[in-house]
Amino acid sequence: MRQNLWIHMRRGGGVHTLPTKGAGWINEMSGKVLSRHRTKADAVMAGRSYARLAHVEHTIHTSDGVMAEKNSYADDPRPPKDGW
Repeated sequence: MRQNLWIHMRRGGGVHTLPTKGAGWINEMSGKVLSRHRTKADAVMAGRSYARLAHVEHTIHTSDGVMAEKNSYADDPRPPKDGW
């Protein structure tokens, strides 16, 4: 994995797991490709690792490019108040 993945959270930012125009999947952040994979499962695992390392959101897209899932690994300035 690349170092210096720290960025500020902003709308649309973070790591995106996307299908390629050909076959396969990529992970990108700020318009730069971080990794390429043959399967979506491999791309999602790698994307999650990048997002955790950089403390950003991980957005997973479907094979037609539609956003399907979003997970945040950022430090939440307002965590939920659930009694803990």
